[in-house]
Amino acid sequence: MSSPLKLYLAGPEVFLPDARAVLDEKAAMTRAYGFEPICPGDLAIPPAPTKRQFGLNISEIDESFMNRADGVIANLTPFRGIAADPGTVFELGYMCGAGKIVACYTNVAETHYQRTLAWYEGKLSRDAEGRMRGPDGHSLEDFDMIENLMLHGGVERRGGPVAVHAAEPEKLFTDLTAFEQCLKALAIRT
Repeated sequence: MSSPLKLYLAGPEVFLPDARAVLDEKAAMTRAYGFEPICPGDLAIPPAPTKRQFGLNISEIDESFMNRADGVIANLTPFRGIAADPGTVFELGYMCGAGKIVACYTNVAETHYQRTLAWYEGKLSRDAEGRMRGPDGHSLEDFDMIENLMLHGGVERRGGPVAVHAAEPEKLFTDLTAFEQCLKALAIRT
């Protein structure tokens, strides 16, 4: 009998006030689908003489977790702005680069373009080449994707699921509907 696939559960949940409860629920769901969860919140961090070294210790442990994993499910729900948590973005890119199984989800139904448009309060103009630009002159990505094309495209081009669910605002980071969609898709695939 082979051992279950190990899935790294990437996302901003570690920052939530109820982080442990959310991570435990995600881990239990992951086990229920026959996978072994690896949670970034499960790390034992060695003491360090400085905050910088403490941060480096966390980074090293998280990378060792990803190296042990067979794949990742990344929560790309916008966090502290219009885009995904930057640590999660790094983790998804790391796993794509390592050739591992990748999946992602978001609890926001609006596309990256729609969120950027809202951030600019709809104040866009079209340049001479036909590209939409904000008042600051920056062009907008409009590819009907949930996140930056490299994230969404990186998962989709590797055959991974990209799940979208419009969660209630008060459950933005605790609603696991789209997370479970990723688990279902990966369970069918493996």
